[in-house]
Amino acid sequence: MLADRRAKIVATIGPATSSKENLKKAIEAGMNVARLNFSHGQHQDHLQVIQNIRELSRELKAPVTILQDLQGPKIRVGHFKKGFIELIENTNVKISPNYQEGDDKHIPSDFKELPQVCKAGTKILLDDGLLELQVIEVLGDEVVCKVLHGGVLKNRKGMNLPGVTLPVDCLTEKDLADLDFGLENKVDYVALSFVRFRSDIKKLKEIIQTKHPGTRVIAKIEMLEALENLEEIVAESDAVMVARGDLAVEVGQSQLPGFQKRIIRICNKMKKPVITATQMLDSMVENPRPTRAEITDVANAVIDGSDALMLSAESASGKFPFKCIATMHEIITEVERDKDLYYK
Repeated sequence: MLADRRAKIVATIGPATSSKENLKKAIEAGMNVARLNFSHGQHQDHLQVIQNIRELSRELKAPVTILQDLQGPKIRVGHFKKGFIELIENTNVKISPNYQEGDDKHIPSDFKELPQVCKAGTKILLDDGLLELQVIEVLGDEVVCKVLHGGVLKNRKGMNLPGVTLPVDCLTEKDLADLDFGLENKVDYVALSFVRFRSDIKKLKEIIQTKHPGTRVIAKIEMLEALENLEEIVAESDAVMVARGDLAVEVGQSQLPGFQKRIIRICNKMKKPVITATQMLDSMVENPRPTRAEITDVANAVIDGSDALMLSAESASGKFPFKCIATMHEIITEVERDKDLYYK
């Protein structure tokens, strides 16, 4: 099954797939690349997965690539007393890096510079854009916001500030420690999150060169600055990922399809492998069958020129991880089967 497709399947490993038995099922279903998400899990857990994948690759004679995905400087909210809060539209809330624990009116954040980069009118998006706030004023270390789009906000959800240049390094201290672990265990690829400039890739490559030169670098395109420097970043990288989650929040949902096509087109032109990622079969986290829109999304990503497609929560924590992989395999295989029918 692994050899009869041009486009590869990247499956994120998580509780639904991390055991050796389940890794075997994932490989048999069609997984080509195992993605280890270093936003979650301990090194010992990741090491066990790496060892199991390598053993299974030999046993099944099915070489599976290991991809380490670094967390990067992802801004997140902190923890709440009840594990979540409900944001009510047209009410005010405060955000601060100095809150130890949050409640209905106070949101802690791990971004110490938040008060410095915000001003009246700044938009703050939470949980991949599902919730939206607008800054009213900044009072010392507190950012006072109005809730534009409310809903439930859970612990450790992501925070985005579209259009705001953040004073953060692409590689955090956590990333450097995780990278040391990955290179020590000879991962095949390292994905760098929140790339903005060519220099971000060069810095990572320099570290890799001193420790395990065989490891290659994937640039995750999910920032406005990355789009502005796209050709330079693609040229410096070994491969590219269209990271649609944060990218959609940055550019706006209506512009995402056009930017996805542009990134794929430039990667194809520059002969760099490109992965299309995020919510490819998202409904299958809970349901055994994909929506028609998801089937079309997967097929069109292949037709546009994607070299690989990625599953995230679908394979990491969903109810039907192996069915997701098999479904993606089926769609890709059909699209590639008859080029005259689908590509002309």
